[in-house]
Amino acid sequence: MTVPQRYGVTFPFDGIPLAEQRDLVQEIADLGYTDLWSAESGGHDAFVPLAVAAQWAPSLRLGTAIVPAFTRGAHTLASTVASMCQAAPGRFALGIGTSSDVIVERWNGLRFEKPYQRVRDTIRFLRSALAGEKVTAEYETFSVNGFRLGIPVPEQPPILVAALREGMLRLAGREADGAIVNWLSADDVAKVVPYVGEGKEIVARIFVFPTDDAGVVYAVGKRAIASYLTVPVYARFHDWLGRGDELADLWRLWREGDRRAAAESIPEHVVDQLLVWGPPERCREHIQRYVDNGVTTPAPALFTGPDTLRDVLRALRP
Repeated sequence: MTVPQRYGVTFPFDGIPLAEQRDLVQEIADLGYTDLWSAESGGHDAFVPLAVAAQWAPSLRLGTAIVPAFTRGAHTLASTVASMCQAAPGRFALGIGTSSDVIVERWNGLRFEKPYQRVRDTIRFLRSALAGEKVTAEYETFSVNGFRLGIPVPEQPPILVAALREGMLRLAGREADGAIVNWLSADDVAKVVPYVGEGKEIVARIFVFPTDDAGVVYAVGKRAIASYLTVPVYARFHDWLGRGDELADLWRLWREGDRRAAAESIPEHVVDQLLVWGPPERCREHIQRYVDNGVTTPAPALFTGPDTLRDVLRALRP
C-alpha cells in the first residue's frame, strides 16, 4: 500500500495569541499545506488549538504530535478524541506516545512506569472505545470497567505512535497506523523507518531555523538540543543512533550541573544534522532529504518570530 505524501506544519505558532492565528491558518491551507500538527509539553494543550483550526480551515488534516499516554485517563482521552473526530470528520489523526519522565513525573506527579505497555494498552483501549464497544478490560497498565462512549465516531481516526527505538517503532507498525519521529537527522530516518514496516505513515517533526546567521543558529540550536537530548529517553535514542561519543560531554556536564558548558560541548556538525537551517531554498532541500529517506508527512517546527512567520510559511510552501 502506498502512503500518500503530505506536507504539514507544527501548530500553533509561538508568540501569537491563539485567537489571532486564524488568518495564518487560512493562508496555510491556501498555500498548499495539508496538515497542522500540534505538540503538548509546556505550552498549549494538543487538542484545543486543533479544534479551533478545524473551523478556520476545513481542508486541513489535524494531528497531535503528541499526546502523552499517561496524562489523561482512559475515559477522558477517548471522549476528547471522539469530540475531535466529530469536530473534524475524517480529518483528525491521533499521535500518542510515552512522553518523558520529566512531563509525566516531574510536571504531573504520575509514575512513569512500563511506558511501552502503557502506549500499547492505550491503543487497544481506544480501538474498542472508538468503535462504540462497551469496554470492560484488565490491561497490564490500567483497567476499564463498563465504559462506552456516549457519542458516535463518524470515522475511525488513524492512530500513530511516537517512536524512538526498536520496540516502539515495531509497535507503531504492528498495532498503529504509523509512527511519529522527532529530533533526528535526515540520515537517521533511513535507520528507523524499516522497523515500522511498509505501508505506514511516518510523520516527522523537523526543527527549521530559516536564517543564514550561523552564529545565531549554533547558539540557539545548542541550547534547544541540550534541553531535549539530556532527557533520558532522548539520550538513549541518540546513543542508539550512534552519537554516544559525540554527546558524551553533553551528558557528563549536564549531570554535573554545568548547563552552559554542556550546551557548548555539542559539536556544530550535530546541530547541522538535527536542525534545518539556512535560506528558504536550502531549508526546502534539506526537508526533502527527510522525505527521500522515508518521511511521508514532514511537519516543520519553525524557529522564527511573529514578524517573519508569514514570509517563512510562504517561502517553505510545498
